[in-house]
Amino acid sequence: MVFEKVQTIIANQLGVDAETITPATDFENDLKADSLDVFQIISEIEDELDITIDTDQNLKTVQDLVNYIESL
Repeated sequence: MVFEKVQTIIANQLGVDAETITPATDFENDLKADSLDVFQIISEIEDELDITIDTDQNLKTVQDLVNYIESL
């Protein structure tokens, strides 16, 4: 469930097809997301899930982000 929600938010923020986003998808290398893109994705996830994400985490892939959210 967390992955699907994160996948949808990323797809909407970056204008990409959600089906292309997998747990192994790398924000920088695969999605060409810059730091502002990642910040906007994190902000949207925080609003949607009513959580706070520590931006100092090393969140390189979608799975890194999902694991972090699930650990909260």
